[in-house]
Amino acid sequence: MRGRMRVLLLVLAAAVCVSNAQTNNSSNDNKQQQQQQQQQQQRSIWDEPIRFATKTKDSCTMVVSGAGDYTRLRVSCKGPSQGQTPGRSYYCDFQGKPNLCRAYNLNPRHYFTQMMWELRKLSHACQGPKIYRPQMCKKYPDEAQMTFLASWPKTTTPKPSRPVQEPRKPAVPAQTKPVTTPKPVKPQPQQPVKPQPGKGPQTKKTTPKPGKTTTRPMEQPDSKASRIASEYCWKSFHGICTYFISWFQN
Repeated sequence: MRGRMRVLLLVLAAAVCVSNAQTNNSSNDNKQQQQQQQQQQQRSIWDEPIRFATKTKDSCTMVVSGAGDYTRLRVSCKGPSQGQTPGRSYYCDFQGKPNLCRAYNLNPRHYFTQMMWELRKLSHACQGPKIYRPQMCKKYPDEAQMTFLASWPKTTTPKPSRPVQEPRKPAVPAQTKPVTTPKPVKPQPQQPVKPQPGKGPQTKKTTPKPGKTTTRPMEQPDSKASRIASEYCWKSFHGICTYFISWFQN
């Protein structure tokens, strides 16, 4: 009996070991599949460039590479040729840490695809905003976004030319006439009159002019009475008033 029990225990232990080995193998297979999927996603974003065209029909490509802890993006564009003259060529570099965004780690290619949607709206792919914030990682800080790094040729916005100002002529001060102050008249000395021979010095006799004296004639009583009557009586009673006034005076 004891021998049979030992055999059963050995069989059970072997069965448990086999089941554990199978579960471990299945979990390892799942991990390997996830790693392979991530590697495929990274290969798709690192190896296969994203292509687009700008508003002015410039053909552009987006190539992603690694630079230490940062992720670097180069956007290269070439414009359409115009006749015999070849089209313009330019590129610009962006750098950031989009791996800080959880959604980027799940689908990194879609991150740059959303960035491409903004680039294709521009006339010049390197003359857009300095920081791109794709919708899937918009809430993350600037460190997790792709920031403009450099471009070639350097894009400079021409400054508006200032109008050439003519040199100003020096202002000529207005000539003011000097104020002429009247010169003081010097009193001329009176020359003494030379006496004629045989004649003594003649002195003019100044006779004082008699002052005009106005003597009022004596007023007659009638005229005085008429004057008083004209001052104090009505015109219609002038004769009566004159008669009474003269009677009182006499």
